Amino acid sequence: MPEFLHLLPPREAYARLLRHLPDAEPVAETLDVVHALGRVLAEDVRAPHPLPEFPRSSVDGYAVRAADTYGASESLPAYLTLVGEVPMGAAPEFALAAGQAALIHTGGMLPEGADAVVMLEYTQTAREGEVEILRAVADGENVIRVGEDVAEGQVVMRKGSPIREAEVGGLMALGVESVRVARKVRVGVISTGDEVVPPSQRPAPGQVRDINSYTLSALVEHYGGEARRYGIVPDRFEALREVAERALSECDMVLITAGSSASTRDMTAEVINSLGKPGVVVHGINTRPGKPTILGVCDGKAVIGLPGNPVSALVNGYMLVAPLIERLLGKRPRPRPTVRARLTVNLPSQAGREDWWPVRLLDGEDGEYRADPIFGKSNLIFTLVAANGLLRIPPDATGLSAGEVVEVMLI
Repeated sequence: MPEFLHLLPPREAYARLLRHLPDAEPVAETLDVVHALGRVLAEDVRAPHPLPEFPRSSVDGYAVRAADTYGASESLPAYLTLVGEVPMGAAPEFALAAGQAALIHTGGMLPEGADAVVMLEYTQTAREGEVEILRAVADGENVIRVGEDVAEGQVVMRKGSPIREAEVGGLMALGVESVRVARKVRVGVISTGDEVVPPSQRPAPGQVRDINSYTLSALVEHYGGEARRYGIVPDRFEALREVAERALSECDMVLITAGSSASTRDMTAEVINSLGKPGVVVHGINTRPGKPTILGVCDGKAVIGLPGNPVSALVNGYMLVAPLIERLLGKRPRPRPTVRARLTVNLPSQAGREDWWPVRLLDGEDGEYRADPIFGKSNLIFTLVAANGLLRIPPDATGLSAGEVVEVMLI
């Protein structure tokens, strides 16, 4: 089997892929906010009005004029005349004059003339129609002012931001019921190999069930794409080229699993070169698992050849496919969630190569996580099933020592 001519570090390989891809603007569509969780905004959202639209109390207590409480204390209380109670869900029909107070509940609208609220626990009833103030308050204390959350016209959500639970609530608070979001990235997924059969079929000796097209489709969906599976293609050039050409015409990018090593039977690189210019831009990445990964661009669309081994395919999917989908969605760059943990055993590595180890995060002493590596070959999918994180060993290291504090990317 011929050896790879030039293995690139993962970041350099990905950067080379990006240099051959156009700066495509995501296609936008309008979606109801209630169905937009997890989608990416295609335009800025501005507040149509201030929030809140009226001054509100943040506590249960008494609305007052702050100046009437200055100097008040438990030993020298201030006495204010009680003029009423603020109704919930309606504007008060009275205003406060000097020396007056009104009972108010959390969220209630301050009456005209009031500029602060004394918490209920710092008051007591002296006699009917009068309230005793045991603590002074400052102007604006325990009050949410008009526009304190957001001002009218303020950009409250940026283009490229994901819509999370908080964004859904914020949009509802502003009465925004629909938004422009990026259309889901369509990703064609092709599995190849004469030995690969559908999961519903019991494999004969020498055969294996299709894993990769399902794990990769799940990854695509998780990161905001729409996976389109094109089935299992036999190890014949024309058959693979025909399916890949159709997938490329119907999708925004294409993934081909297996057929990415340099053996004579594997033809993925040749097929990619036949689909459009410039074709293969990277063949081989200096990492484990996933060295025989292929990165290609065919007339402005990415075509990626991933290894047939399930762990290799999925790990490289996390590293290469996920960020590419997010780029096509126009998603603003965000750090991947990581935790720091203490390594439980020594891990060997080869200098000059970037290694990714599946690990199981365990609770340790004093709330510290422990990272327990899961050992297994790259064709054993349950090494990843048992994992909840990936540990990176940088190329300048020859391994990591037990007890070392490491950073683990959550998966």
